Amino acid sequence: MSTQFYIHDIQSLFDDVQKSKIFEDQKMMTDAVPLFPIGEINAKYTKEKETDGFDLKNFVMTHFDFLGARVSVQRAEHLPIAEHIEKLWDELTRTAYEEKGTLLKLPKPYIVPGGRFNEFFYWDSYFIMLGLQVSGRVEMMENIVENCSYLIQHIGFVPNASRTHFLSRSQPPYFSLMLDLLFETTNDGEIYTKYHDTLEKEYAFWMNGEKGIGSDSSVKRVVKTKDGDLLNRYYDAENAPRPESYLIDIKDHKSASGDEFYRNIRSACESGWDFSSRWFADGEHIQTIETLNLAEVDLNCLLWHLEMTLSKSSALQNLRDKEKYFAERAAKRKQMISKYFWDEDAKIYKDYHIQKNTKTPSEHIAALYPLFLGLADQKQAEGVARNISEKFLYQGGLVTTTKKTGQQWDLPNAWAPYQWLGFTSMKNYGFNELAEKIKNNWCSNVERVYQNTGKLMEKYNALDTETIAGGGEYPNQDGFGWTNGVYLQLQQN
Repeated sequence: MSTQFYIHDIQSLFDDVQKSKIFEDQKMMTDAVPLFPIGEINAKYTKEKETDGFDLKNFVMTHFDFLGARVSVQRAEHLPIAEHIEKLWDELTRTAYEEKGTLLKLPKPYIVPGGRFNEFFYWDSYFIMLGLQVSGRVEMMENIVENCSYLIQHIGFVPNASRTHFLSRSQPPYFSLMLDLLFETTNDGEIYTKYHDTLEKEYAFWMNGEKGIGSDSSVKRVVKTKDGDLLNRYYDAENAPRPESYLIDIKDHKSASGDEFYRNIRSACESGWDFSSRWFADGEHIQTIETLNLAEVDLNCLLWHLEMTLSKSSALQNLRDKEKYFAERAAKRKQMISKYFWDEDAKIYKDYHIQKNTKTPSEHIAALYPLFLGLADQKQAEGVARNISEKFLYQGGLVTTTKKTGQQWDLPNAWAPYQWLGFTSMKNYGFNELAEKIKNNWCSNVERVYQNTGKLMEKYNALDTETIAGGGEYPNQDGFGWTNGVYLQLQQN
């Protein structure tokens, strides 16, 4: 019996379960695996819910299996941190050779982030690969690339995570960077030609809507500015509450303006930054979220890298027209990144507000991407480095923004991906002392929390290194895939 389902298949039951708060974590019901055919469950629910003494929780527990997160990462023995991570790779390994509930099928084993996250996540997997490289787990690196390729070939893109309710959005497109990392590890030049078709398909997904788009308009993930230049934005195909945060979205929607609130929320999730003052029109409140009005510096830098990789993979196959086409697109995008995202006054990269035709006021750590990928000139890099040193670097690592709002992608939290981006960016432009400081501040924070708790966390408090990070829609998780990966990689550099 195939147990795969989409949330809308059980919409009435799902709606009642989430609103009744049977589970403390709204993700529980999205991860449930039906024990009977969905049609049968729905029919029974419709019939039984009207009867006297009906117990909703009992009904749900009888008709669904809650496999939940299986990872328990705290041990009696207190291993050195690197040994702990080596054991974690096995504990965080999963397979999904068949569909179960909302979980998508994948051809290869994979690593999950940990905690409540027991599925394959897109951009997390790149930072996990950094650690797998250090651990010599090349096969698992190849598995991650294969799984991404499978999803792109079968769905057209890599979903946010491998569940049916994430089929309306992706995450930051790191597939081409995964290929670079695998090539660096194996020195196998055929990697690029092997996945050329996959790269093209992912590019088509992000550029879908560019044909026929008029100036000063947006279609899906494509934006054409007043000047007629093409940029990209994060976007979600659905405008409805997120199943995994159902009640939160409904509550926030009540005091929000505009009819695209849910899509703005979901589009921010495609960035991986859920949530941050970066997305808020007033810089403070989630009700003012306007992700759809922004073209983002990180996304456009990643798509430049995808264009460059496509040009390279075309050249390797003597596809001269394609090589030229993608090289020209990348060259144009490089110009646009400087034109639309570089703030000459503040000496930092920012996002671009499509409607206002101006840069957004939010100062955030995604400004590192042009340095991470070598797109900034030396003067721009100096400006960013100064900003990073003065506004973003604290005792416990790099924070994501300069604002404290209670959102988890704001001050005071330090997230693993940006420690790696910060370290690499500074190294790229010769700011070696600053690179070392970023590395040492964050790694010592990770070690201190591990010493005190026996856990590796999803995020860390960069300001108060006596406490554990907080904020956001759920408690701080342990495990944790990208922390493990970045810590190992930084220790080796």
